[in-house]
Amino acid sequence: MSTDLLKPTDAIKTKWSQFSILITVFFFWGFVAASNDILIPVFKDKLQLSQLQSQMVSFAFYVAYTVGSIIYFIISKATGGDILNKIGFRNGISIGLIISALGTLLFYPAAQSASFTIMITGLFIVGLGFSLQQTAANPLAIVMGDPKTGAQRLSMAGGINNLGTTIGPLIVSFAIFGSATANSEGVASIESVKTPYLILGAVFILVAIIFRFSPVPNKIDLEKMAEQESDNAENVQHKTSVLKYPQLVMGMIGIFVYVGVEVATASNLPAFLHKDLSITTDKIAPFVSLYWASLMMGRWTASIGAFDLSKGAKQVLQFLIPYIAFGVFILVNVIAEHDITPFYYYPIVMIAMIAGSLLSRGNPARLLLLYSAFGIIALFIGMLSSGMVSAYAFMSVGLFCSTLWPCIFTLAIAGLGKHTNEGSSFLIMMIMGGGVMSLLQGFLADHLLGIQWSYLVGVCCFAYLAFYAIKVKSVLKAQGIDYDQLESSGGH
Repeated sequence: MSTDLLKPTDAIKTKWSQFSILITVFFFWGFVAASNDILIPVFKDKLQLSQLQSQMVSFAFYVAYTVGSIIYFIISKATGGDILNKIGFRNGISIGLIISALGTLLFYPAAQSASFTIMITGLFIVGLGFSLQQTAANPLAIVMGDPKTGAQRLSMAGGINNLGTTIGPLIVSFAIFGSATANSEGVASIESVKTPYLILGAVFILVAIIFRFSPVPNKIDLEKMAEQESDNAENVQHKTSVLKYPQLVMGMIGIFVYVGVEVATASNLPAFLHKDLSITTDKIAPFVSLYWASLMMGRWTASIGAFDLSKGAKQVLQFLIPYIAFGVFILVNVIAEHDITPFYYYPIVMIAMIAGSLLSRGNPARLLLLYSAFGIIALFIGMLSSGMVSAYAFMSVGLFCSTLWPCIFTLAIAGLGKHTNEGSSFLIMMIMGGGVMSLLQGFLADHLLGIQWSYLVGVCCFAYLAFYAIKVKSVLKAQGIDYDQLESSGGH
């Protein structure tokens, strides 16, 4: 098979050599996204911003995905064809990395002048590059094997993403505060922000070059993808517009509220920890790191289904893998000299995530429903309790957000066929939910509900996702796509 063209008939077995290169970009997305949660309290303290104003960090970064997707759509229509089909998926990722590298350059003048405007402009440009990367990389991850196990491959890629989210806050915090041990008082230096981001920009350029000459496919044969996903080719729907597929339209809202609850929960966490637990800004990094590490735990666990293993081996790994991921969190925080004693009881909370994974039996719609319900319960516990119980509850939202992206994305583009690229672009457009929901929660925290009860925003987001999980199942069955057959065949 030519590495320039990936055909559905070639994609039944996962192409691990290509996939291992592809997932490197997922790491960078996570590194930057989670590092924003360290920048928020630093700029809030130094520049005396309100909680609403501080959330502009998240808003600028995530709204860039929408702007990038709109630009993608306009150029595609103006040139009479999909951009990625013309320039290639591999080339698109390389170009996106270069754009993001240009954004990191603005961190130098931003840090030197302590300019909030320049900094969020730099983040916006980084997000523009990520938008193009995500539009190309997510469909590639799904089609680099059987599309019905695409959610597991996206979970694996997401696990690499969350390795970045776990490490990112620690590295950026170290750059700003220095060694923040339990007995030291770190002093924030905005000027120090430039170093990790300039290094990151150089890495972006290096990876762009690697991608350009890698075996990652440049083209995908989309014409027969819908037939491969469907169990009955006669049920495949060939619509004239991608927006006529209900699974995509509902999935767009799903991505909006999912990224919304994931990002808003994390970006408002420092304010909650400061108010409720009197945790100073320089000690917040391990808490933020655990939130994002929780997503890593869930995604590593969900990715087990992508491997050709026996049923017994998968069941053992579903218990083992999340605790290995927790061990990674402990290790990196020990290296960073953070106090880890507040997190000793967190493995007990992880049992709920493991239970949901086992009950889903590899079905993305069922897992979406279960984790949405668990997320609602966790948020209410956080709002109704106090102290470390409340902190544990809010951080555990990461466990239940962990696999929602691959579930929603896989269900939303199922059956789109030749419209897959365009559908992917529309889904990436909705990542702006992370910025919008963060601003909304910040506003409610400042003016109406207070920081703790502002997490009702997340409850509403999870409620919609539970509805989508139920509704999309019947929509896809009408098109001959039945994920119940995935669990009956052991996940392959």
